[in-house]
Amino acid sequence: MKKFRKILAIMLVLVMAFSMAACKGNDTPTTGGDATPTAEATQGATQGAEATEPAAAEEGKVFNIYCWNDEFQRRVKAYYPGYVDNGDGTGKIGDVTVNWIITPSDDNAYQNKLDEALLAQENAATDEKLDLFLIEADYALKYVNTDYTMSVADLGLSADDMKDQYEYTKDIVTDPNGVVKGTTWQATPGLFAYRRSIAKDVFGTDDPVEVQKRLSNWDDFNKIAEEMKAKGYTMLSGYDDSYRTFSNNMSGPWVQDGKIVVDDNMMKWVDQTKEFTDKGYNNKTSLWGDAWSSDQGPDGKTFGFFYSTWGINFTLMGYSLADSNAAAEVGNGIYGDWAVCEGPSPFYWGGTWICGATGTDNKSLIRDIMYTLTCDAATMKKITEVEQDYTNNKAAMEEIANSDFQSAFLGGQNHIKLFAAAAPKIDMSNISPYDQGLNEDFQTYFKDYFDGIVTKDEALQNFYKNAIIKYPELSY
Repeated sequence: MKKFRKILAIMLVLVMAFSMAACKGNDTPTTGGDATPTAEATQGATQGAEATEPAAAEEGKVFNIYCWNDEFQRRVKAYYPGYVDNGDGTGKIGDVTVNWIITPSDDNAYQNKLDEALLAQENAATDEKLDLFLIEADYALKYVNTDYTMSVADLGLSADDMKDQYEYTKDIVTDPNGVVKGTTWQATPGLFAYRRSIAKDVFGTDDPVEVQKRLSNWDDFNKIAEEMKAKGYTMLSGYDDSYRTFSNNMSGPWVQDGKIVVDDNMMKWVDQTKEFTDKGYNNKTSLWGDAWSSDQGPDGKTFGFFYSTWGINFTLMGYSLADSNAAAEVGNGIYGDWAVCEGPSPFYWGGTWICGATGTDNKSLIRDIMYTLTCDAATMKKITEVEQDYTNNKAAMEEIANSDFQSAFLGGQNHIKLFAAAAPKIDMSNISPYDQGLNEDFQTYFKDYFDGIVTKDEALQNFYKNAIIKYPELSY
């Protein structure tokens, strides 16, 4: 265990010190890709899987789960048969007490709390041992590449159990030895969400097929931005909106042989964003800021937003309502005035992975939760039908994609069909343990360039200098 402690300590201190803005957004339902399960969800939970047997008698009677918001808690309550909510922040599965240790992601608080628990795991009292914890893609390797995270195979989850999951969702939590150390109920391919009314005004049509023809590559996308400006609209809201479409398509990882490498694709994002800022094609907003949120609301004049699965049906939908306390339906704000298309580039954004902690005394319960919520096709289908979240089961998603499923929020569109086409294109071959911090800083330091405070080269040098302070083991 001393070796484990040394490995993790190095990773936790040097690799990931800060949280992405998207992680911060996950602290509330409207920015984290989740919504409170409906009565239908709760009543239908047992339809998604057979009743779950209580944990084996020889296993622990206390089950500790670490997470940064209540998204996973809601999924367990609604879709894991046999879970009973105690009404005091805890639950019961059979005779096992479930404790939810929820720490918001702000200022890296969640990771700090998780790090402390993992480092103390060896000597922790039996009922205080960490059993299950959640991670996000941007810092997944920080935990995956240590012995503090268990192999799913050692928990009893087989490759055959996970055969219908999208490959990229397994790649993200695979260590250098090819060992899978986590699993997720979500797949998060991205699309371009746009206002139907604005499309009709500018193009004469809001048909997703026709809109996609006009936005199928970046050259056309940039030309349309000029048309939008002429009509009194902005193409995008702010500096960060298209970032993921570029960062997800780099030719290599951020760090190569210990050296920070700024990919040409990232400089294309810089040049595009500078042009959009200077020409008034965006509103100079920042991700998760009030102005950015307002641009998605009833008074907004922004054409569209790049969003993945959770963002479209939860974040965007929440912001689109005129009355957040009233029913989410046509007539409330601009609900129903949205549609989605593929956009100029495939990308993904976000997602939550379930991991088992080394030293847990509840292996069989971890395995059963993992299987029910991430492998069982009936459960996956039910989550998508009720929550409109895009789940991590190819067979279930193809079934819905080829059905008459419709989203009222998207004007009756079956967006699952577009997600099903986009998900297989996601490539995770270039991820690194440094993605979270470097992505965050690259956006931060180039905002001064977009606003005309520094030159492009000065912004790049400021990014490098801060990166070396954050990660002194790197060079550039």
